[in-house]
Amino acid sequence: MDEPSRTAITLTGPEREQLEAFLHDNRLEIVHLLDGLTQEQARRRLVPSLTTLLGLVKHAAERVWFDVALAGWTRAQVGLPEEIDDSFVLTDDDSIASVTAAYGRRGPTPTGPPPRRTGWTTWRCTTGADR
Repeated sequence: MDEPSRTAITLTGPEREQLEAFLHDNRLEIVHLLDGLTQEQARRRLVPSLTTLLGLVKHAAERVWFDVALAGWTRAQVGLPEEIDDSFVLTDDDSIASVTAAYGRRGPTPTGPPPRRTGWTTWRCTTGADR
């Protein structure tokens, strides 16, 4: 995600553009957590939980907020682990490059209409999920 920040829009743009800019900038911040780190540093656990910087970006790459919490799909329908902690677990194949690439990719969405309306999705993601 080598895109520029949209901070100016968040301060002066119309409401929808502000919300989209907040979401965009929050996503950039998540990816930039790994800037300048070695693989070892990105995998280092600094707290007793499964939390690592690489694990945070991997977890954030999941589509939980858009597809599960808001649209109403099940975690299985969108290919996510059933247990939230499992999304922080790093495999030998996880690297800064692979996790960052997955974060920037949008996976397939189940076919058919979502179980719930998603009109407030952008608002919810900019006020909670991306922080």
